[in-house]
Amino acid sequence: MVKLDIISDPICPWCYIGKTLLDQALAERPDHPFEIEWHPFQLNPDMPEEGMDRRAYLEGKFGGKEGAVQAYLPVVERAEQAGLKIDFEGITRTPNTLDAHRLIHWAGIEGRQMPVAMALFRAYFEEGRDIGAPDVLADIADSAGMDAAVVLKLLQSTADAGDIRKRDAAFREMGVTGVPCFIVAGKHAVPGCQPPELWLKVIDEITGQLENGEEAG
Repeated sequence: MVKLDIISDPICPWCYIGKTLLDQALAERPDHPFEIEWHPFQLNPDMPEEGMDRRAYLEGKFGGKEGAVQAYLPVVERAEQAGLKIDFEGITRTPNTLDAHRLIHWAGIEGRQMPVAMALFRAYFEEGRDIGAPDVLADIADSAGMDAAVVLKLLQSTADAGDIRKRDAAFREMGVTGVPCFIVAGKHAVPGCQPPELWLKVIDEITGQLENGEEAG
């Protein structure tokens, strides 16, 4: 197997789109060699713990609704092309995602990272849920087969919060300035939303190398 590290934030629409496009390629190559692991990157590391009103966030970042609409037009278009229905109007709060990243980390320990990460994307972008709220995170954990009571107890503590911040900082020091960022075999960074065709080419090249007894990458 070849490691594919995904650096992302569950409130990043490009991350949702980018992973969906990757999934389309993986569906065409069910015997792909990738072993996927998710890693934390907070788009808004200085966001208040309780998050903030979505409208206030957009006004601060884009100067108002019109600026936000213009900024998100390409996102909406690309999402539709990928077969996603993102409901930006339904999002009322912009959360601090530290706890969401903690949940993704705990899910990884239990071998449930993929369903939890994708459930966070759907909850935020399609259902308008506040994925900074402990009860929402516990419900998502429960839907993925994790123990919601244990997750709630962990969320009430500071367990792994420092580790998440350190990992986030380490990626920034490595030069990661935006997400999604995919790292193949610990060597090659593939930034942004890439079409399935590119991923198919990468998968086929790696598969060929492995079949020839070469080191991937």
